[in-house]
Amino acid sequence: MNTTFAVVLSVAIAFAAAGARAEGNEARGERLFNQQCKACHTLDKGGASPNGPNLHGLFGRKAGTGGNYQSSEAMQKSGIVWDDKTLIEYLKDPKGKVPGTKMVYVGLKQEAQQEDMLAFLKKATQ
Repeated sequence: MNTTFAVVLSVAIAFAAAGARAEGNEARGERLFNQQCKACHTLDKGGASPNGPNLHGLFGRKAGTGGNYQSSEAMQKSGIVWDDKTLIEYLKDPKGKVPGTKMVYVGLKQEAQQEDMLAFLKKATQ
């Protein structure tokens, strides 16, 4: 293999790896949820909405709806439909993504934690 081809191949592999979404760890995501989210959110269908909306059926749901919870006007008017991308953006910086949200949470800053939470929520909210 010539040197130029090897360099081009290495760069292509590096770009592909950087663009690929990391797979989160569901068990770590569950621990994070229990530590940081469970006080306000439930996951079971028809579950309570103590201090935040119930998250059952979250993916594909319009923000500010569902969960028998009175969301902020900002959340209701955000136009967000929850999917992988919007949830990660919100979890990183809730008040930055939806100024005026009621959610009192500084966010998940580490990408690995975001991916872990996403992996857990994708399964747990079905």
